[in-house]
Amino acid sequence: MTDARPPRRATIEDVAARAGVSRAAVSKVLRDAYGVSDAMRARVTAAMTELNYRPSIAARGMRGRTYTIGIELPDLSNQFFTRIVRGATRALEGTPYQLILAPAETGTRYGFRALEALVDRQVDGLIAVSPRVEESALERIAASVPLVMFGRLDTSDRYDVVAGDDLGGARLAMQHLFGLGHTRIAHLTLMEEDPSSPFPHSGRLREYLAEMTARGYEAEVWNAEDGQDPAYEATRRAIEAGTRATAVFAAHDELAFGAMRAIADAGADLSVIGYDDVALASHPALGLTSVDQPGERMGARAVELILERIAGRTAAVHEIFEVELKPRTSTRAPKA
Repeated sequence: MTDARPPRRATIEDVAARAGVSRAAVSKVLRDAYGVSDAMRARVTAAMTELNYRPSIAARGMRGRTYTIGIELPDLSNQFFTRIVRGATRALEGTPYQLILAPAETGTRYGFRALEALVDRQVDGLIAVSPRVEESALERIAASVPLVMFGRLDTSDRYDVVAGDDLGGARLAMQHLFGLGHTRIAHLTLMEEDPSSPFPHSGRLREYLAEMTARGYEAEVWNAEDGQDPAYEATRRAIEAGTRATAVFAAHDELAFGAMRAIADAGADLSVIGYDDVALASHPALGLTSVDQPGERMGARAVELILERIAGRTAAVHEIFEVELKPRTSTRAPKA
């Protein structure tokens, strides 16, 4: 009869025996401890490869580090988050650290469970990408693990912040549309967005309202759940209801793509401007005018801040990145 039991997992003692060194020597290699010779490291690494040895996260955590950095993402379909991950991954090249991605759950506090799950895995640092989590909860997490809040304009001195200039970016978008001659501009944003909140879309909504009010124009806000399909439906409903808008400022590019599809299907003539400048925005078939956030540089900087915290920095850093308008064919002067 064939033994159906799975093969025994290799232990640190197995690695030590194969390499012909002590268990303590293997532990030093795993910890990247001072004083380990290149020859010793090569022998231990070869033995681990031969035995397919993987140190347990719990064991590595007890030794002080797991060499993992967690990143919570609110929406895996949003192409801007790909830019963030790409930058973070590049920043970790040549280091012993590995990213662990955790998608957020939906709900009013979305992101908190994902952050807790990453903490439970004993990651050495956390990058939270714009979750709607209370600042006090983030500060509790930051008390035990270095944390970078990505996208939100928080002012806490307990964790670091990397964000884009959402107010300045929204001004660029609105000034571009005003410059083309648009006065009836709608804003497509997420459901029940509060202009006074610290979230990215809240700042963009706040600046849209301020710009329209300052010029004496009537604001028109279209709300949608996140994603292209909800944006399509919200835009279609607005067109069918007889909107007089000649341009749409979408809170991010995924919403803009949905709006463009609805406008094309309805045969309407509205300019569309997005936010984030994802790769698809520059495709000649779309030509989406968008506000470019440097996602790759921002993701890399978030990782750098985590590594600085691990190395001993204690003072909080709040870094705001400049944004840039990328005009394309989706925006034009309104018809007379």
